[in-house]
Amino acid sequence: MPELTRRAHFERSDTWHVYYGDVQVGTISVQPGLPTHARQWRWDCGFYQASHRHSRSGYASTFEQARVGFEAAWKDYLPRCTEADLTEHRRQRAWTAWKYAMHDAGLPLPTQLASGRARCLCGAAIDIAVTDHHVYHAHMDSQHA
Repeated sequence: MPELTRRAHFERSDTWHVYYGDVQVGTISVQPGLPTHARQWRWDCGFYQASHRHSRSGYASTFEQARVGFEAAWKDYLPRCTEADLTEHRRQRAWTAWKYAMHDAGLPLPTQLASGRARCLCGAAIDIAVTDHHVYHAHMDSQHA
């Protein structure tokens, strides 16, 4: 079973992303714009997909308190997670990354053409019926496909 790891956000030194293996399951960060007397650190625990919408969040005065709050929430959250939930999240992540890569390459999606057929950025011919299968097998990390 993976352990939680924290990675600093590349644009904000006061933000940490929390991962469970390869899935981001939360954030701990300073909330800008709060009054100075308010608890400045916010933690969010959970990840989005259709089957998993019971996230939790809270505020703390220090990073350490936020970390403890997050970890307590994670212990309650983790038993509700299944491998299917994580796979659904990974597939959605792969699909979204592929869609934006197609857009950035100036390539239409099959749904954007009257024929329903297009060429993937990897060169494969795809149509509406096989696009999801192609994305999951050709553009998703093979250990999570």
